[in-house]
This record gives sequence, structure tokens and C-alpha cells, in this order.
Amino acid sequence: MQTPAQIEFEDLTPSSDLQAAIDQHISELEKRFGRATAGRIIVRGPGERHKTGGQYQVSIRLALPEGREVNVGRTPTKDERYADLTFAVDDAFKRARRQLQDQVGVMHGQTKLHEAEPVGTVLRIDPSGEFGFLEAADGHEVYFNCNSVLEGRAGIAAGTRVSYVEELGEKGPQASTVKLLGKHGMRE
Repeated sequence: MQTPAQIEFEDLTPSSDLQAAIDQHISELEKRFGRATAGRIIVRGPGERHKTGGQYQVSIRLALPEGREVNVGRTPTKDERYADLTFAVDDAFKRARRQLQDQVGVMHGQTKLHEAEPVGTVLRIDPSGEFGFLEAADGHEVYFNCNSVLEGRAGIAAGTRVSYVEELGEKGPQASTVKLLGKHGMRE
């Protein structure tokens, strides 16, 4: 980064291991993409002040050239995995990496910009909970991996309305990112 990332901790005292993990994540982002000009990371403990329900919150904001940015904010509120600090940090950086990859692709002209992402409906989720299929507006099926759901993965079920980014995968159409629609990502 052109400017060192600002790292803030609220309602927790950072350990040297936590600081090292965050520094490692930042280093990996810089190695892979090298395009961020500045960054701010806020790690909030499960204190009462933030009403996080015993969960850690990790916010990441990266400034990119051409006025673009990556902004990972809200943590899913009903996902118990966020009670684990390591999981919360790793997941936030995973989501930041996905967004950064998308933004860099757009900046390099590898990804087409569309006026609006297509909207579809979740047809089914595999019993393993690892993948599912969407029905596009024209009726064709689109595969998605549940790791592609940006927020609210726990709330995704058959009948959920989503927007998505479609690309051609090895076995046909697949969604690289899936966003839940409706109030708090629930079914409409």
C-alpha cells in the first residue's frame, strides 16, 4: 500500500498473534493485487457498547486507484462462528480478497460492468450445504458455491431472492458472487 494500513482495536486488547495475523493478511493482499493505495481495518470485540451479541466484528476498507474501494463491513449477526476472533478476521479478509479481485478485474477490463446484476431465485441447496442452484430470470439454472454468498450465508434457502454475477465455469454457468435480496437477506 502507498500508505500503511491503519489498524484499530475496539473493546479488546490485541495479542501479538492477532497483530501478526492481520499483518499477514494485508501482506497477502498486497502480493496478489498490489493495487490498494490505503487501508483501514477495525476489529471490534464482543463488548456491550456495539451490541454484537458476543460476536467479533471486523471492518476492512481499502482505497483503490480510480476512486474505487473495497468495503467489508457488516458481519452476519446470527452466525455463531463470529464468536471466534480468528474466524472473524479470516472471513473478513476472505471477503475483502474476493471484492478486491472483482475490482481489479474491472480495472483491467477483464470483467464487464453491467448496469444491474441479474436477479434470480435459489432453487435448491445441496444437503451438504456447500453448493446450490439458482434459477435465472430466463429460467436457466446457475450453479453457486455457498462460499460465494457475500453475506447471510446462513439465511440462504430455497425460494430466497438473490442478485448474482454469472460467469462460465468448467461445467456451465456459475455465480461467482451471490447477494441476498430483501430485508436482511430473508425471503420476500
